[in-house]
Amino acid sequence: MNDFFNNLLAALSAAAPTALWIGRICMTVIAVWLLIRCARSLFSGKREPEVWGFLSLSNGARYDLTHWENVIGRARSCDVRISFPSVSRSHAAVCRGDDGVWQVYPLNQSSGVLLNGKHIFSPTRLQAGDSIAVGGVELYFFPANHKEELRQAERRSRPGHTVSAAGSLWLLSIFQVLTFMQFLPVCTEDYFPKIVLSFAAVGAAGWALYGLYRAMQRTAYELETLVFFLITLGIAVMSAYAPSSLFKQLIAIALGIALFLLLGTALRSLRLAQQLRWPVAAAAAALLAFNVLFGQRIFGAKNWISIGPLSLQPSELVKIAFILAGAATLDRLFAKRNLIFTVLFSAYCVGCLALMSDFGTALVFFVAFLCIAFLRTGDLPSIVMMTAAAGFAGGLMLHFKPYIADRFTVWHHAWEFAQSTGYQQTRTMSAVASGGLFGAGPTDAWLKYVGAANTDLVFGVVSEEFGLLLALCAVAAIILIAVFAITSAATARSSFYTIASCAAAAMLTVQVTLNTLGSVDLLPLTGVTFPFVSMGGSSMLSCWSLMAFLKAADTRQNASFALRLPKRRPKTKPEPPKAKPSNGFFDEIPDIPVDEIFGKEDKPE
Repeated sequence: MNDFFNNLLAALSAAAPTALWIGRICMTVIAVWLLIRCARSLFSGKREPEVWGFLSLSNGARYDLTHWENVIGRARSCDVRISFPSVSRSHAAVCRGDDGVWQVYPLNQSSGVLLNGKHIFSPTRLQAGDSIAVGGVELYFFPANHKEELRQAERRSRPGHTVSAAGSLWLLSIFQVLTFMQFLPVCTEDYFPKIVLSFAAVGAAGWALYGLYRAMQRTAYELETLVFFLITLGIAVMSAYAPSSLFKQLIAIALGIALFLLLGTALRSLRLAQQLRWPVAAAAAALLAFNVLFGQRIFGAKNWISIGPLSLQPSELVKIAFILAGAATLDRLFAKRNLIFTVLFSAYCVGCLALMSDFGTALVFFVAFLCIAFLRTGDLPSIVMMTAAAGFAGGLMLHFKPYIADRFTVWHHAWEFAQSTGYQQTRTMSAVASGGLFGAGPTDAWLKYVGAANTDLVFGVVSEEFGLLLALCAVAAIILIAVFAITSAATARSSFYTIASCAAAAMLTVQVTLNTLGSVDLLPLTGVTFPFVSMGGSSMLSCWSLMAFLKAADTRQNASFALRLPKRRPKTKPEPPKAKPSNGFFDEIPDIPVDEIFGKEDKPE
């Protein structure tokens, strides 16, 4: 009898590698399936910009106001472009506040703006039917009436989703179980409870957040599903490389979700965001200055602050302040001081990061700044000049601090420095090759013995343990999130949401690019984390915060943090608007006959 059981155990042990290999194949298939489901949901349905009002010419031609901030001028970057010689490049702006009040901003004092025939020199409130004259061109302003806003809310409430969020979560749960099973042969008695609880906690957190969304009548859960997919990979990496730190990472995940919800709620109010930009920018500046003076140097970069048993990376938290301050300031870029402030604040942040020798993060900040500045100004020559100036400053730093250039000498020559500066890249490339398409499993992984494997080299870790295909799925998840952010930002109601969302997407994309390509010597190794996968509490908090900016820009009624659901749902489905030139805007203009505004002969048809 004993021989029977011994033979059975031996057979099971012999079959375990094959079973685990089949499990990794199933993990890859589920990951691809999950990405496809999320992509179908994210990009299904037609996204039409919201129309909040319009400006009409006397001949009936009209310009729809699809944002809350609309610049009138001759430049191509203007929201309302009027190709008339007497109109300035940026002549005026028509803006809507959170309270629904519209104002006109004169941007060119020399040319002037006439409101109902009177010169104005400061922001002035608008009423339906008001006449705005810019460069001799007269425009008539009409906001969207209540009926039209209800129609738009009804269109947003049509989800257009083709897949179930709960179905995707069940797939993710299966993926998490299969991932956990990969660690059964290597789990020690000391770390087995931690690993079990970690995977169970991540799965429970995903379902708990989904339940909260359902209670709030929010059904869109694609971005969150992708995030929890990445977090699962991160927990798997930590289970193999740093199981003793699993509970710390779980705390960071919980705090990240809380910050995600808190920031998402705050972003509902543009006024609050604009009020917070100054104290947030001041706090970020002080935090970076403290880091430069008293920071701790780890892996060559002085970007850590130790507070007792805790270590904090301030640059990760400054990302939140950087986007909030930049987007909220440039949201109304009508004064030169706002642009000057943004340029100076960005230069200060990048300069502090350079002094810390954290050049990867400095590059992430600089790309985000270029994104913010271009989206609001549309001034490509200025962007090119700022890029050139930044390149010149980087060249000066390399000249006066030549030791920094040593970090880049290994680029494309990693095998020539395999035992010195190219040690990490060569080992990572070997790990990626040894893992193949479906990985070697945690039992045969050896990249764990290389420094920064669970942070800067995490792409190689995932490739070695679970296969190159699954590692590419992690990259694809970030790309999906970024592409959706860009597509949804185009229809965001406020330029603040557009700017913040695109800047957050730029940060995530640059981080993944530097982390992935740097670890395999296609780019210089810069020490940038892989969002949600790399170990680190500060990185987890910042990544969840960036997701809040992306959610705020989503104009789907059942998805966005920025859109409040109606308190009462109509008993009957509203009829779709009839096709007519006015698109319903003339339906309920109170006490202003159209004939009196335009005249009987030249009123629009």
